[in-house]
Amino acid sequence: MAVGAGAAHRAGALKQQNKPHKGRKQRGAAQRRAGGRVPAKTLSRRRRDLTKPDRRHQALQLRRQRKEAVLAEKRNLGSKDGSPHLVVVVPLHAGVVTHDALRLLQSDESALVHKNERAEGFVLLCPRLKQRWRFATAPMGNLHAVLDLAKAADTLLFILDPLDGWDSTGDYCLSCLFAQGLPSYALAVHGVADLPLKKQTDAKKKLGKAIEKRFPEAKLFPLNTEQESLLLLRHLASQKQRHLAFRDRRAYLLAQEAEFMPSHDSDLVGTLKVSGFVRGRTLNVNSLVHIVGHGDFQMSQVDAPPDPFSLNPRVAKGQQRKGQDMEIQDESVNAAVEMEEVIKVLMKADPRRQESLQSEVIPDPMEGEQSWPTEEELKEAEESLKERRKVVKVPKGTSNYQAAWIVDDGEDGSEEEEEEENMEDEDLIAEASQVGESSEEEELMEEECETMTVAESARDDLYDEKLDEDEEQMLEKYKQERLDQMFPDEVDTPRNLPARVRFQKYRGLKSFRTSPWDPKENLPRDYARIFQFQDFSRTRKHVFRQIEREETEGAAVGWYVTLHICSVPISVMESFRQGLPLVLFSLLPHEQKMSVLNFAVRRHLGNNETVKAKEELIFHCGFRRFRASPLYSQHSSADKHKLERFLRPDAALVVTVYAPITFPPASVLLFKQRSNGMHDLIATGFLLSVDPDRIIIKRLVLSGHPFKIFSKTAVVRYMFFNREDVLWFKPVELRTKWGRRGHITESLGTHGHMKCHFDGQLKSQDTVLLNLYKRVFPKWTYDPHVPEPVPWVRNEQQLPMQEVEME
Repeated sequence: MAVGAGAAHRAGALKQQNKPHKGRKQRGAAQRRAGGRVPAKTLSRRRRDLTKPDRRHQALQLRRQRKEAVLAEKRNLGSKDGSPHLVVVVPLHAGVVTHDALRLLQSDESALVHKNERAEGFVLLCPRLKQRWRFATAPMGNLHAVLDLAKAADTLLFILDPLDGWDSTGDYCLSCLFAQGLPSYALAVHGVADLPLKKQTDAKKKLGKAIEKRFPEAKLFPLNTEQESLLLLRHLASQKQRHLAFRDRRAYLLAQEAEFMPSHDSDLVGTLKVSGFVRGRTLNVNSLVHIVGHGDFQMSQVDAPPDPFSLNPRVAKGQQRKGQDMEIQDESVNAAVEMEEVIKVLMKADPRRQESLQSEVIPDPMEGEQSWPTEEELKEAEESLKERRKVVKVPKGTSNYQAAWIVDDGEDGSEEEEEEENMEDEDLIAEASQVGESSEEEELMEEECETMTVAESARDDLYDEKLDEDEEQMLEKYKQERLDQMFPDEVDTPRNLPARVRFQKYRGLKSFRTSPWDPKENLPRDYARIFQFQDFSRTRKHVFRQIEREETEGAAVGWYVTLHICSVPISVMESFRQGLPLVLFSLLPHEQKMSVLNFAVRRHLGNNETVKAKEELIFHCGFRRFRASPLYSQHSSADKHKLERFLRPDAALVVTVYAPITFPPASVLLFKQRSNGMHDLIATGFLLSVDPDRIIIKRLVLSGHPFKIFSKTAVVRYMFFNREDVLWFKPVELRTKWGRRGHITESLGTHGHMKCHFDGQLKSQDTVLLNLYKRVFPKWTYDPHVPEPVPWVRNEQQLPMQEVEME
């Protein structure tokens, strides 16, 4: 049948619907509408959208600029306009004689040598190479001296033993230097020529294999003749310089001379005049200066004395070249020449622009909102006092004030402290009682004592007694660590104390990851003493940007200056007279102020000692060192971080302490002091952030056992021991070790049994858990004084891990 001419076709419901075309605005129309205005993003995009020849040309220019900067740095270091090339000689073996190696480095005939009388070292001026070096020797076994010299060194020269390379002390020293940050280095071996010819080849092969592990790309230089020493000097002058991040943005100085001027008030404190070459950045007199190991100080004046180690010095009487008589210049001659010159004053401190030494905020206890109580509140307070009054038996003649301090035998304490604090108090009481008993016993023994010879077996018994005490403490820590690994955060519910009282500071969370926690809630009093930035990263970028623009005025890099440092104790000068290095670092703005520092660390592989939280450790953070008792927490990207009770050996953790602000990047080394005074390297890492708002959460886990199991309900016991505790913790969610989740429905009886409902049927071997959380804060244990360590010796004492039995 034919379709009529007037009939129209209608599409059905299943007709294909094509996607309509989106009309885009034309580029020309958009430009016409803009009227010539170009946004900033378009400008930056156009800079990036270069043609291929332009990109190639730009890369070539950047490569040339970097190459020229490296060459300029090489030429400037050790030249007449720059500071002398500071080379720190580090012996890595007890059998290495550094004096013979230094004597070979002085053997150039055309060079002049300035000997240092206080410490083993010298300044070498070589006009033929147009270079000048300062060689300083790090004393073997003195860990602080080695690390302090490495902070300021341009190059480290490691001296190896021809047979063994390095011993255990040298290996420990290398571990510390690698963790702190290694500048440019060179390896030299002295004494290979003294070996028999047959053993020389084997010794070189053995040293080559040992070096490949620690220094994969290093070359070993022999140091036996004058020619070999000249080759080593050329290598030191031409090698590429490696930079340490924490010193690139700060001015630093290794003291060449020092003089102490006591003040009028006291002979123990005065002005310290330190002379040396400025390195790193420009030194401003208004900034603070940190003397490594001694603290922060202010400067009053910067002088510019004549350079005592110029490549073209004035030839004084009695001073000759080495080609004539191989003489060593005396420092007294230099002092006489310097006295002829007039010392110029570069700048003096401006009190209005000078940085303050204030490190803490002085909290005002009346700063909070205060209001005078009303009459009704005063009446309520008097009534509550009347209700609290108790009848107490007191001796005759006791006043009301004295009676208020008498505690009845049956009266309980006001608050229940934490488990750790109770343990600490018990330990202190036990120690005090032991000391008292021992002192009384000693007095009695002195009355009835006789002099007699002690047999060898008796001495062994005394030694074993001391050793047994240390081993018992280590074994107890090890057991606690094993228990925490097997049953993480689990505690036993006390039976003699209600759980709602014992855990009153804890709370439950629906989800540890997503539940909110206010970082400003219930802060401790120590938080009123610290400084906090509104945006720390922004402040850090602003400070670094000012340094890169070189907006500071002061003594330029390479100048020989004398710093007048105020209010310095005489102990700083005494340590310098003993031959210890004196290293100074200028502080950036705010770096003298206290805050909360977080370090990301990992356990050192050579140490497996158990370390509990809140144990005192020694921190080497950048150019600072101090003592503190840290907290450990998990290193995660969440807003809450779980507290760790021990320093884990298998994971990276975050260490939190109160300490002076330091702008990252900065390396950190954690040491623990032994009972004999040695410092053991515990962990290494870097400064993560300066953030008081980082929330550290302590978790407690209460466990219960399913007594009767039904389809999805169960009766649980041994978690609580009274009905009130069950009702108190009823809103908190339960979980099991096998992944079930549930909640408490009701309490059964009066012995703490409770009926619980879960999302599935429980197994009889499952355990019901209840998580409680509390925010914790570090304790204010910052101490800038760190005692000098005893020369390090490897600790061969290890715990018998296989013999430890868990109860």
